[in-house]
Amino acid sequence: MHKWALLGAAISVEVAATLSLRASQDHRAWLIVVVGGYLGAFVLLTMVLRTGMAVGVAYGIWGAMGTACTAVLAAVLFGDPFTTPVVVGIALIIGGVLLIELGSHHAVPRR
Repeated sequence: MHKWALLGAAISVEVAATLSLRASQDHRAWLIVVVGGYLGAFVLLTMVLRTGMAVGVAYGIWGAMGTACTAVLAAVLFGDPFTTPVVVGIALIIGGVLLIELGSHHAVPRR
């Protein structure tokens, strides 16, 4: 459970940093949050990998959830478009990550 909490934290920090990057276009002070957020996200992702989670799974979930959360929150906070193609793209990303997750499990040999 610890690794999933760390991964959730890494995703949250990365999303905050990305949204702050958008906010920094109007106020440069947000760049402090951007730099700190990305550093924190990579530190947390490193900690996730140290728990034994496969890099393809960890990075895939981190990337997919980060993309999905950023798209939704950017639509809410900044009025970015949230169209059908955006929703389909997010669904495809999440579907791809699920396939990676399923494929990462070792096959049980038949007797």
